[in-house]
Amino acid sequence: MRRSPRKAVAATSLVATAAFLAVGIPSTTAAAKPAPHTSQVRAGALEATLTPAQHSSLIKSASARTAVTAESLGLGSKEKLVVRDVVKDVDGTLHTRYERTYAGLPVLGGDLVVHTPATGTGTLGTTFNTNKTITVASTTPKVAESAATGTALRAAKSLDAKAPAADGARKVIWAGQGTPKLAWETVVGGLQDDGTPSRLHVVTDAMTGKELYWFQDIKTGTGNTQYSGSVTLGTTLSGSTYQLTDNTRGGHKTYNLNRATSGTGTLFTDADDVWGDGTGSNTQTAGADAAYGAQETWDFYKTTFGRSGIRNDGAAAYSRVHYSSGYVNAFWDDSCFCMTYGDGSGNTHALTSLDVAGHEMSHGVTSNTAGLNYTGESGGLNEATSDIFGTGVEFYANNSSDVGDYLIGEKININGDGTPLRYQDKPSRDGTSPDSWYSGIGNLDVHYSSGPANHMFYLLSEGSGAKVINGVSYNSPTADGIAVAGIGRAAALQIWYKALTTYMTSSTNYAAARTAALNAASALYGASSAQYAGVQNAFAGIGVGSHAPASGVTVTNPGNQNSSVGTAVSLQISASSTNSGALGYAASGLPSGLSINASTGLISGTPTTAGTYNTTVTVTDSASKTGTAAFTWTVTTGGGGTCTSGQLLGNAGFESGSASWTATSGVITNDSGQAAHGGSYKAWLDGYGSTHTDTLSQSVTIPAGCKATFTFWLHVDSAETTTSTQYDKLTVTAGSTTLATYSNLNKATGYTQKSFSLNGFAGSTVSLKFTGTEDSSLQTSFVVDDTAVTTSN
Repeated sequence: MRRSPRKAVAATSLVATAAFLAVGIPSTTAAAKPAPHTSQVRAGALEATLTPAQHSSLIKSASARTAVTAESLGLGSKEKLVVRDVVKDVDGTLHTRYERTYAGLPVLGGDLVVHTPATGTGTLGTTFNTNKTITVASTTPKVAESAATGTALRAAKSLDAKAPAADGARKVIWAGQGTPKLAWETVVGGLQDDGTPSRLHVVTDAMTGKELYWFQDIKTGTGNTQYSGSVTLGTTLSGSTYQLTDNTRGGHKTYNLNRATSGTGTLFTDADDVWGDGTGSNTQTAGADAAYGAQETWDFYKTTFGRSGIRNDGAAAYSRVHYSSGYVNAFWDDSCFCMTYGDGSGNTHALTSLDVAGHEMSHGVTSNTAGLNYTGESGGLNEATSDIFGTGVEFYANNSSDVGDYLIGEKININGDGTPLRYQDKPSRDGTSPDSWYSGIGNLDVHYSSGPANHMFYLLSEGSGAKVINGVSYNSPTADGIAVAGIGRAAALQIWYKALTTYMTSSTNYAAARTAALNAASALYGASSAQYAGVQNAFAGIGVGSHAPASGVTVTNPGNQNSSVGTAVSLQISASSTNSGALGYAASGLPSGLSINASTGLISGTPTTAGTYNTTVTVTDSASKTGTAAFTWTVTTGGGGTCTSGQLLGNAGFESGSASWTATSGVITNDSGQAAHGGSYKAWLDGYGSTHTDTLSQSVTIPAGCKATFTFWLHVDSAETTTSTQYDKLTVTAGSTTLATYSNLNKATGYTQKSFSLNGFAGSTVSLKFTGTEDSSLQTSFVVDDTAVTTSN
């Protein structure tokens, strides 16, 4: 059951898909629950370098086996596979990317990747965008094509499109989210609100006429250059005239649009093979910058990943400069397979710096691999991927006039004050981008929702904290304040590239990106490697997933203890180890009368002597690794008779709203979607049916000498149907101690009271906290009410 305030907010302005700048706010997209990934760990899985002919041969071979592959995957009789790309690792492993059709219709959102071992027999697993069998009741639409076109045009106008025009619609199956549906896909042309060309795809339900989804298909992101100094360019002599054509890199050409907004333009030519003068007023300068950016991007992908061009087929894209007049943007367009650059404010600051060029062409790489949808969380990941590889290009070029850094667009002065457009070490420095993931991030413009992924890449490369790199100062935070160590930019780039090309699909969100990056790290370096742990820690640093387990023994500190002479004690020490085998427990400085069980870690007995004891617990694992926890233990006399019985929590039943509690917005509510245990208000955590985290906490001081009991009533309501997998969880903690974990497996009608002893926290202040985490689909609601912390002698 869902409450209306938790529904996604519709988009209200147009997005420049993969344009370099932010110009709008996209609608959100609910990602399907990822299928379990079964790929085995393989070390040394670098991508093999293939000639265009070898790459073409792999695609042809895979295409000949699509029927067998479809049958092995259990696809329906009307479903067919179409090979989109094949990646081969140096060890012979193949990763074949497919699109699906149903009854001859394209399936939007049906993409998948099959991982095949070098032996050619069996599979290592399959990465699905959606693993649902595609079926619809009928392929005959009830809504006419003309009506769907009208819906698409209205959608474009509502997004501030200029002169929108559509050339009809095509019939498709929509499987990007929810139940597969027969649909119309309409492409609306025109201009976006900043002058960028528009090619808006609108998907309309062919049975009801309802708009299902939309996304933008324009991705916005010796030569004397303006930004990179004097450089050597690849050119071609034709007769007595030089052309800005680089035949050593797939035949890349650079054209002058001369302020036009359509067409290819005129190929740059020159009599003496010296291009531009380094100023924005010279027509050739922007061409020199664009050509240099294209060649460095080509070389970066070729040298770093063995990739031959954007499509990995040896063919170059082309570049167009001097687009429109005063156009402050740049964009990638799949339809022309080209990059286009405006001249910026005053037509003197073309957006042709190295990282911008790398950014735009990397949109082409993403389009030809994972195809990340340019909306919601996948759109943010699309933008971040271009920033990440744009940064890679800048470091690779090693140009003294434009040194490598983790600043995006720092050379083009787009803000007019010398500041960059984006910061990877701390994205919030731009005033808008978040540093960390949160549940509503998919509502942001993709240029801002890219912030956490950019931040993750910086943390993975360099680690957190203050440092100076190539003369630039950085100070990167983490979401939880825990320091993160970097694994080096080279390894970080390899991991992100492999995640993109091998394990991501069109609707990958942040949680799925973490899984993809871990799969990539495992394949490249092994699951027990520092690189794998680095990915875990970098994502934890942006609030996605947990940190890597500490090496050796970890002992949970129980906190300072308070007891009374003559009153029995029972305190369980919790510990874990990365090594298998039994743990051994020992303790020093225990109060007189207490002892620890060497096998179980239970401290028990009856204190006999008052005083303050400095206690240290030591845990040893099977590899002789040790971990410790130190705390004080205060023993008082008189049996605790000075304790006053009472209830310590403020606003324990939530009837005063958020008073006394710290909670995620919307958690404390009188919404009728879930019933309260008592009164009208309760705390409702999660229930969104999408990736989400809610928290609820209150600190309480427990008097010394008191016993204390923490109680609350809990109702778990879930749409999950599994009886074995915990998809959504509620964790209850007291300080650093986990009291209990509940999940979708605990769903039941009505409320159940839960009770926990807080005796060990007497004499101290402790934070009681509920943390609810929900995965990408099927809601689970954790409803808490009528809490209490009661004290007694």
